[in-house]
Amino acid sequence: MNLPCQRDKFEIPEAITYLDCAYMSPLPRKTILAGRVGLQKKAQPWTITGDDFFDLSERLRAQMAELTHAKAGDFALVPSVSYGMAVIAKNLELPEGSKVLILDRQFPSNVYPWRDLATRTGAEIIHISPEAGHSWTEAVLAAIDGETALLALPQVHWIEGAELDLIAIGKKARANGALLVLDLTQSLGAVPFSVTAVDPDYFVVANYKWLLGPYSTGFLYAAPRHQSGQPLEQCWQSRFGSENFAELTQYTDQLAAGARRYDMGERSNFALLPAVEASLAQLLEWGVENIEHSLRNITDQLASIAAKHGLQPDMASPRAANYLSLKVPTDAPSDILQQARAAGLYFSHRGDRLRITPHLWVNQQDLHRFDQTLGNIF
Repeated sequence: MNLPCQRDKFEIPEAITYLDCAYMSPLPRKTILAGRVGLQKKAQPWTITGDDFFDLSERLRAQMAELTHAKAGDFALVPSVSYGMAVIAKNLELPEGSKVLILDRQFPSNVYPWRDLATRTGAEIIHISPEAGHSWTEAVLAAIDGETALLALPQVHWIEGAELDLIAIGKKARANGALLVLDLTQSLGAVPFSVTAVDPDYFVVANYKWLLGPYSTGFLYAAPRHQSGQPLEQCWQSRFGSENFAELTQYTDQLAAGARRYDMGERSNFALLPAVEASLAQLLEWGVENIEHSLRNITDQLASIAAKHGLQPDMASPRAANYLSLKVPTDAPSDILQQARAAGLYFSHRGDRLRITPHLWVNQQDLHRFDQTLGNIF
């Protein structure tokens, strides 16, 4: 189903064409309102009850479960991808001489933890890059062997916008006894994902891009087989029975059930969590499959416009619906972003590519401005 333009749900002026959701999404109006209501609650702390420390986080877990075909208890609340990856790395041991596979030019939050772990355990980091004419998925599948201990991957490459076939990759990883750890920040909410189909060991996602949520919030998914590990910090809320405030000094070593044990400290953010809930509710109302279909339609139109001005994706991998990554010509001006922003057009320049990442707020005026501005620049 192709969704109609949803610009009225966002505070985007008519003079702005924002095609940079992969950098940071604007917050929906409902999300802003929910955040204000939550912040006001802290202004009157006598209205905050013991239930407020637990109920909302459980609703968020349920929303994430619905979004990814998982279970609510599979999710922990984290402030960032780097935090979530640190939790995972703390609970993993890699055999000496084993291999950790990552993509070439992968986002650093899903690289640094594994470099550190490899240094401590004697494992080897392998950077994967597809040969000419081959896809990222083909390159990953070819690299997996009996020495592979861990694959740390995205669903969508943050620069090229290439989408990986995680179902095929997950199947081969399991056949070789390798763990699959994913950063879904550049896809979840815009590209369908099912833990039932992929069966990852872990994934982490930040909320501030395609989940349309506030910064400094995110989720860690841990498969049921990985829910008996140790948290990164000793949060009182992630202990068994912590709902009973009167008994908090009856200290216990028993951690909370499921992935809740991995929750960050002070997870009950009274301003940000209501905003997260509002954004997830909006995504679930639209439906991720509908969002993907609609974004494919938008990026296809943008690709046709870009082609008129000599700009092409130039890649062998399938392009994710939410991404259009255009190769920058060698004779392009050095101030592409400055010229575009002066015209009210916003996108990113990453490496040798222009990263065009729209969402449902794009309208015909935006398409016209994109066409006109590219014509002036190129």
